[in-house]
Parts: sequence; structure tokens; C-alpha cells
Amino acid sequence: MNSDRVLYGCMGLGGSWDRDAYGPGDIDAAEAAIGAALDSGITAFDHADIYRRGKAEAVFGEVLARTPGLRERVTIQTKCGIRPAAGDRPGLYDLRGHSITRRVEESLARLRTDVIDVLLLHRPDPLADADSVASALMSLHRQGLVRHFGVSNMGAAQIAHLQARLDVPLVANQLEMSLHSRDWVEAGVLLNTPALADNGFPFGTLEHCHDHGIRLQAWGALAQGRFTGRQQTPAESATAELLTRLAREKDTTPESVLLWWLARHPARIAPVIGSARPERIRACRDAALRDPDLTHEEWYELWVTARGVPLP
Repeated sequence: MNSDRVLYGCMGLGGSWDRDAYGPGDIDAAEAAIGAALDSGITAFDHADIYRRGKAEAVFGEVLARTPGLRERVTIQTKCGIRPAAGDRPGLYDLRGHSITRRVEESLARLRTDVIDVLLLHRPDPLADADSVASALMSLHRQGLVRHFGVSNMGAAQIAHLQARLDVPLVANQLEMSLHSRDWVEAGVLLNTPALADNGFPFGTLEHCHDHGIRLQAWGALAQGRFTGRQQTPAESATAELLTRLAREKDTTPESVLLWWLARHPARIAPVIGSARPERIRACRDAALRDPDLTHEEWYELWVTARGVPLP
């Protein structure tokens, strides 16, 4: 399993979300984004089979094909388990064993690779049979098609339920975590307060992952630009000003400070950045290359400022 501090999320690659085919310009744009990530010290790339309806994986595969030696330099992670709406059928989650196998085979073909380094189960499927899921995963592992497995958007009990049936350890859990989406950190301090009732984060998940060597990955880590150009509330504006000041003092960018806030947590959270703009990717460079440069007090100042109200 890789130890990269930051992952590049490939959801923005491949052109539009409709079913139109991608073109040469989409491949060039993907190549520019991948190059910016590599220049910034990022070598882990996060996919999902549904991103751009498969086109994100496909253009990544095109870049791999046109760049000899690139596959050996990168870690490829992808996800399966979400099936978008089609015709009269609603969108649904599908972690049936045969479906997992089929989605992995399709991802391998699009990515033009013989092996997926890390496969995540994208969302919990209430109808999934854990024994069937585990059987499919272990078969993929024995065939050498997938090296490691993880989950996404799952709590501690769900992870333990699956792990009990696997012969290999789960290595990652990807959750929405940022200075804006703070349920994961607030759950630990709102215990024994009325506000806990409004917090939906599964308590104990961070601790479970930490104790079992499961790396936490944060999707939405840049908070959709809320603190770096798209402020909508007084608290967001105040946080943006604080990030700018801290970045200036530490000779870095507000984006890197924002990601340091996640990485500074003892759970060693690895942010996933999803911009397709090379300049935005490069703004995260210090988060990938430098240790988090935030004091205890600065970390709390960012948290409380983003909250807009004092801690309980």
C-alpha cells in the first residue's frame, strides 16, 4: 500500500458527464493534470468506474499508453459499487459478487493496465451479502487483478463486518472530510451535548481505522473552494482570510494550509484533491511534499473560525 500524503482525484477528467465520447482535447487535458500532479509530488491517482461514465478511467488509460514507464511510477486506485440511473431504472448501489468482478474487468480495460493497486467499495449496498462480497474480492486478489482493498463512505461496524470475512487487510476508507465537512471531527467533541443529535458521523470510525491500520482518505478535501475563492458566509470569509495569513507566514499557499489541517490530525488523513486545473493542482504541492506546518493553536484557530461559533 502506498504512503502518499495526497491523492489526485480523477473525477474531473474525461470531458462532460453525458455519454458523448471523449476526444483528443480531453486526453491532452488529462495529461496536463496528471503532469501537474506528478510535478507536485503526487503519485497516487483516485478513480471510480462511474466518473464521467467511465471516461475518466479511459482518458487516464490513454495517457498511460502514450507515456512509457508512467504506469510503474503511479498508484492506481479505483472504486465500484454505484450504478447510475438508466432509462426507467433509478440509480442504485450494487455490491453483488458478480457485479464487482465485472466492474473491475471493465475498469482494467479502460485503464489499460493489468492490475489495480487499490480497489474501494464505493458505497454500502444494503442488499450486499458480505460473504459474496468477500469471495469476489479474494478471487480478484488470487488472480492478481487487484493488490489491495478498501472501502468508501463506511463506518466502523460495516468495515469490521467485511474484514472478518477477508484474508487480506482493508487498507483505506475514503470519507468526505474537510474544514467545511467537519462531522468526522465534531462527533468526538459533541458527545454529551444536545448538538450531537444533528451529527450523523458514525462515532468510533476514526479510532477503528487508526487501530487497524486503515488509511483515512478525505474526498472533498478542498471544500469545493469555499475557503479559497468561493466564500458564501461570514465564517467562510473569515477562514479564507486566516488561511491567507497563515500561508503568507509559512511561505506556502492557502490550499496547502487547508490540506495540512487534515493531515495534522493523528489519523494521518490523506486528502484527495479533484481539480482538473494544473495551477490549482500545483497550489497543493506543499501538502504533498512538506510535513504539516500547523501548531496546536493554529489548527484550533482554523477549526473554530470555520465553525463560526465557539467549541462547546
